[in-house]
Amino acid sequence: MPELSDRKSLETAINEFQGVFGALESEIARVIVGNEEIIRETLASIFAGGHVLLEGVPGLGKTLLVKSVSRAMGLSFKRIQFTPDLMPSDITGTEVLTEDDSGRRKFIFKPGPIFANVVLADEVNRATPKTQAAMLEAMEERQVSVLGQCYALRAPFFVLATQNPIELEGTYPLPEAQLDRFLMKLLLKPPEAADLKIIIERTTGAQVPEASPILPPQEVVDCIERLKLLVRQVVVADPIKEVLVRILAALTPGNEYATPMVKRYARFGPGPRGAQAVIMISKVMALLDGRINVAFDDIRAALLPCLRHRMILNFQAEADNINADDVLRQVKDAK
Repeated sequence: MPELSDRKSLETAINEFQGVFGALESEIARVIVGNEEIIRETLASIFAGGHVLLEGVPGLGKTLLVKSVSRAMGLSFKRIQFTPDLMPSDITGTEVLTEDDSGRRKFIFKPGPIFANVVLADEVNRATPKTQAAMLEAMEERQVSVLGQCYALRAPFFVLATQNPIELEGTYPLPEAQLDRFLMKLLLKPPEAADLKIIIERTTGAQVPEASPILPPQEVVDCIERLKLLVRQVVVADPIKEVLVRILAALTPGNEYATPMVKRYARFGPGPRGAQAVIMISKVMALLDGRINVAFDDIRAALLPCLRHRMILNFQAEADNINADDVLRQVKDAK
């Protein structure tokens, strides 16, 4: 990876980042219609090294988006369908008693579906808290614990989880600690009429488009890890950091800089992980714009997807039909 002082090598690295990122966007867009911003933000989170929570009503293509991302990147993919009876061992794997050719018996660890590069946690809020705890360890520690033994997950490792916002029966709302582990929460909206027509044409014909890998299999992991390291080299000037700190202060009730809307509707504001998420996504956005330094517009673009699931509102907000995005926009648009 080039040093920041090596201008020519750095320009080459930025061009590579833009090329790979753009090729991924184009390949996924062959399958996913009308969600260009969601595609970009999902890929941004992956190159920032974080997990994504996708929320939307059934039929909007959440599962298809995750499958297309894994295929375009050429990474191993596993899907876990979360249900109330799903057990932690169904995710992590377990030790099974086996017998070899000589008749000797021993326990061998059989990995679960969490051992993949891209893991789709479908309807993640339908599993019990006990199962959520197993997912939480995998997401945060990049490892699983089975019968006292720890097993590391191979890099790169990303969890792309989905949940349905309108179904409450048989669901277990994700605890704030687990929500905080998602780098971004993205909201999928119903397609426009023109996009819906294209979706019908693409999915009801003789051939249904599928994403294809954009890189040779032997280069995929090295390329992703190299570009993730480049993201971390993007520079964040002190004035940008101060702006972000002031924004988070404005979103924290009880803080002297808290806005009236925050004081009225918020119980808790974003913590340090929220600030880290905004910075990491801002770095990706800077690279996509061909810059090695973060600008204020990058911060503004990252605020909603990085902080909406970290704002905890009170009952007054629910009564007044105020959501986290409303509070964030009021602070984001403040002059």
